[in-house]
Amino acid sequence: MNAVTRKAAIVAGPVSTPSALRLPVVTSQRLVRLAESVLPPLVVVALLLAAWELAASGPRASLPPPSAVLTQSWELITDPFYDRGGLDKGLGWHLLASLRRVALGFALSAIAGIALGLLVGTSAIAMRGLDPVFQVLRTVPPLAWLPISLAAFRDAQPSAIFVIFITAIWPIIINTAVGVQNVPADYRNVARVIRLRGPAFFLHIVLPAAAPYIFTGLRIGIGLSWLAIVAAEMLIGGVGIGFFIWDAWNSSQIADIIVALVYVGLVGFALDRIVALAGRAATRGTQAS
Repeated sequence: MNAVTRKAAIVAGPVSTPSALRLPVVTSQRLVRLAESVLPPLVVVALLLAAWELAASGPRASLPPPSAVLTQSWELITDPFYDRGGLDKGLGWHLLASLRRVALGFALSAIAGIALGLLVGTSAIAMRGLDPVFQVLRTVPPLAWLPISLAAFRDAQPSAIFVIFITAIWPIIINTAVGVQNVPADYRNVARVIRLRGPAFFLHIVLPAAAPYIFTGLRIGIGLSWLAIVAAEMLIGGVGIGFFIWDAWNSSQIADIIVALVYVGLVGFALDRIVALAGRAATRGTQAS
């Protein structure tokens, strides 16, 4: 390469890849990542369905195979919002009724749990006084609270909400307290230097540092809330997914129970993902160590 050629190359600079060529590359990479995340669970589900079909197709099988579930519960799957009056409603209405109870009970537990967690995490006296009580109460099974709540409220609706509240509050309290106690010492030192105290200290130092722990507790709490409401509705009756499952059992409609369990699992997964996305957005991707 002579001097003139080298000078022209320097002036021209590096050759950039045209955007029209980069776009297919980026798209193909996204498709590969999507396939890597979607295909494995689809393959596992297909294998499980095939194994279930083979195991339940024999003459002595007590559960219907997937093909029979689709045939027997096709109307329930394709029309989840039918309403024939009374308690004869589609799965969609039952799920909405359960979600309303979960939303109210979980919201109350989140407010109370975060407040109590902040108190226990910042006050040694509160920790010594309340922690033993919390440790005892959190070991009580959720359904054991149902008779007490029915005796106190004398109504099924607030009793179910109380069961959700008392079930979800403990992981929120514990994780919030751990998050507050693990605020880095450097953050506290900076707050002392700039004389940040009171509500400003909690707002700008404690809450951002403890947020990953708080959302971990919220994720655990929402999962426990969904478990508790399904079990509680089996006992209190009324419109709700738990009642639907119990009523289908009394009517010997095993296929409907299987469809309802699939719906329960999908809704529970969606609730967990929603809280996880909210936590990722609030903490900007940071995670509690």
